[in-house]
Amino acid sequence: MITGAHSILYSANADADRAFLRDVLGFPHVDAGDGWLIFSLPPSEVAVHPDRSSGRHELYLMCDDVEAFVAAMRARRIPVAPIADRGWGRLTEITLPGGGNVGVYEPRHARPTPAAAPKARTARVKRSTKAARGRAKRATRRSRRR
Repeated sequence: MITGAHSILYSANADADRAFLRDVLGFPHVDAGDGWLIFSLPPSEVAVHPDRSSGRHELYLMCDDVEAFVAAMRARRIPVAPIADRGWGRLTEITLPGGGNVGVYEPRHARPTPAAAPKARTARVKRSTKAARGRAKRATRRSRRR
């Protein structure tokens, strides 16, 4: 079924924000073509909060030590908000080069175990790859006998 989540940040300066995610936060990435970087994120979780209108979504990055995170960002002269204690976690916000803000927090709430990728799909790929190798070997043997 679900194998992951794809989050989108809209930006007035996408190239600068991509460089920030790559160079400052160090997220692994691939180039999907023409410099369009897709970033891998650490394990994630999703919560559903009540709201009068549906359709609003937020992205927060999590860290183990928000004070160390803030110090690292300030050392690089990256705008970061003061730390706020919300009970469920200690929250700050960084300003991306494109002008958008992203929340970063040190959670204090219970956290779920990260979901594993479905194994059945991986097993099928391995079986089909193994079967294809077997067919190729048999075809090679047949052509050598001729």
